[in-house]
Amino acid sequence: MAFDYGTKRTGIAVTDPGRLIATGLAGINTPALFTFIADFVKREPVTLFLVGYPLGLDGKPTHATEPVEVFLRGLAKRWPAIPRETADERFSSREAVRALVLSGVRKKARRDKHLVDEVSATLILQEYLENHAR
Repeated sequence: MAFDYGTKRTGIAVTDPGRLIATGLAGINTPALFTFIADFVKREPVTLFLVGYPLGLDGKPTHATEPVEVFLRGLAKRWPAIPRETADERFSSREAVRALVLSGVRKKARRDKHLVDEVSATLILQEYLENHAR
C-alpha cells in the first residue's frame, strides 16, 4: 500500500498479490486517512506501507518532510507489525499530470487534485515494484 501524503489530500495505491502492477486506489482528504487505512487493512492483507518522501532537488528535506515523518510515526504506532519504507517522490506530481495528459484525460478532470494524488501514489509504487522485482 503506497501513499503520496499531503497535509490536505493523500493519494493511495496498491499492488496485486504478485507485486507486478500498481493500481490507484483513492485520493482522499488526509483527515480521514487513518480511518480509511484501518478499514482497508481489515479487508485486505497489507505487507508494506510505502510512503513518498519529499526531498528537494539537493536531496535535503523540505517543508513537506516533517508532516510525512509524523504520518510515518502514526503508521508505526497503529500498525507496528507492518513494515514501512519511504521512496523518493520528487517529480511524482508532475509525472502524474503528464501521465494523465498522455492517457487522454481531459483538462477538467486533470484539475481534480485527488486524482493527481492517486496517480502520483501509483507512480511511486510502480517505480518501487520495478526497482525491487524478485
